[in-house]
Amino acid sequence: MTAPAAAHGIALSVVIPAWNEEARLPETLRRVVGFLSERGAAFEVLVVDDGSTDGTAAVVEGFGSPSVRLRRSGENRGKGHAVRTGMLEARGDRRLMSDADLSTPIEDLVKLEDAFARGAQVAIGSRAVPGANVEVRQGAFREGMGRLFNLAVRGLLLPDLRDTQCGFKLFSARAAQAAFSPSRLEGFCFDVEVLVAARARGFSIVEVPVTWRNDAATRVGLLKGAQAFADLLGIRRRRDRGAYCVA
Repeated sequence: MTAPAAAHGIALSVVIPAWNEEARLPETLRRVVGFLSERGAAFEVLVVDDGSTDGTAAVVEGFGSPSVRLRRSGENRGKGHAVRTGMLEARGDRRLMSDADLSTPIEDLVKLEDAFARGAQVAIGSRAVPGANVEVRQGAFREGMGRLFNLAVRGLLLPDLRDTQCGFKLFSARAAQAAFSPSRLEGFCFDVEVLVAARARGFSIVEVPVTWRNDAATRVGLLKGAQAFADLLGIRRRRDRGAYCVA
């Protein structure tokens, strides 16, 4: 299914946060641009370089497609900051966040778009609902920590969502502005904050089964994951104070 063309001519923005991704980005950009080019609708790929110290920026600038553009950050501030920057700067009528390693293949975009056709305003890829295909799993300890974190998310904030951390999420332009504008977290837990903000502002969220492959080179450390548990309590406090609601 092809997304409807936006009034400004861009139907879809793909936001890719990148930190020292010069090795993976060439193939990722090739796959994303190739797939989207075949669909016919206008698109952009916005790579947000989160203070890389390698050739990430040069890879993007040298890719040679007018549909690919670069946004640079002067320092490494975290994935949440990079995604928020990209989502708020994107010009597409729909805005997809996707990891630089394509742990979820770009082709699974059509599954999220199908959820939009059924009325969703936010569609999130999930590894934990029926129909999900986890081709390469995480290690046992990391997977156990992930399950514990998901239980905490459901108990404190989003009881109906089983996987908030898959880095493959599609927002309408309105939902992206509403969800990312009040968000503040820059680390592991930014996904949860954005979804809480989207729900507080009345946007429907649908969880969609996707394919996922764990990348052994992931940079999500255990200490950052531990900090996320504390961040959940902060999100709950801000939600209860109305920080994510429309003024």
